[in-house]
Amino acid sequence: MDLQLQDKIILVSGGAKGIGGAISRGLIEEGAIPVIIDPSETEGKELVDFAKGKALHLKKRLFSAADAEEVVQKVLSTYGRIDGLVNNAGTNDGVGLEKGSPEAFLQSVEKNVGHYYFLAHYALEALKKSKGVILNISSKTAVTGQGNTSGYVAAKGAQLALTREWAVELLPYHIRVNAIVPAEVYTPMYATWIQSFPNPEEKLDEISRRVPLQNRMTTASEIANMALFLLSEKASHITGQHIFVDGGYTHLDRAL
Repeated sequence: MDLQLQDKIILVSGGAKGIGGAISRGLIEEGAIPVIIDPSETEGKELVDFAKGKALHLKKRLFSAADAEEVVQKVLSTYGRIDGLVNNAGTNDGVGLEKGSPEAFLQSVEKNVGHYYFLAHYALEALKKSKGVILNISSKTAVTGQGNTSGYVAAKGAQLALTREWAVELLPYHIRVNAIVPAEVYTPMYATWIQSFPNPEEKLDEISRRVPLQNRMTTASEIANMALFLLSEKASHITGQHIFVDGGYTHLDRAL
C-alpha cells in the first residue's frame, strides 16, 4: 500500500533502536525522511545508510526543553518544515513506591514524558502549517500497572492523557493526535530486562505464552506498521485514539 508519505519530514525520538528504529526503517521504506533523535551512533548510521543518506540522525538525548528546541530548529533550518512527530523515547527505570524516593520519582516522570511535551511544543507552529500528525508511543503498563515502576507508569499514563488533550486542543488546526499502546515487544531494552532473571529463556517463554494471539510477542515492525498508517492520510479521520497493538494481551483473558 502506498501510504503517500513520500518526502514527509517525520521526527522520531528514540528512533534508532527498538520500536523507534522499526518506525524509522518503515518511514524510509515508504519514501519519507525520518529525523532520528537518538544518541545511538551505530544504529543511527545504519539507518542513514539504509536511507542512502535521505534521513537525518541527530545524536541527542532529550534531557531538557532546550534540547528539544535545538532539535526542532535544526530540522527547520535543514528542511523548512515538519510533517509529523513520533514521541517514542523512554526507559522503564524501576522507580517504585517502595524502591524509590520523591526526587527519583519526579526525575523519572520528567525523563519519560517531559520531552513528549517539549518536542510537540516547539514543533507546533510547523505542524500547524503542514496540518501534521503527532503520534505518542505509550505502554500497556499505563492501564494494567506493573509494580515497582511508579515514575515510568505515571509518565505513560500522562502520555495517554496528553493524547486526548492535544487532540482536542489541536482540532482547529486539523492536527491529528493518537497513541499506540504496545504490550510485550522484544526490543533491545526488553532483552536487557529479560537477562536480569535467573533463567531468561524460561521467563521469555512464560511471558510469550500469556499473549492470547498466537502465544508470541508483538514484533517492533508490527508496531511500526500501525505507526505508518496513523501518520498517513489513510488515517485522515482518526484522532484522540489509544490503539492497542498487543495480540490481545491487555484486554483478553490471558488464560485463553
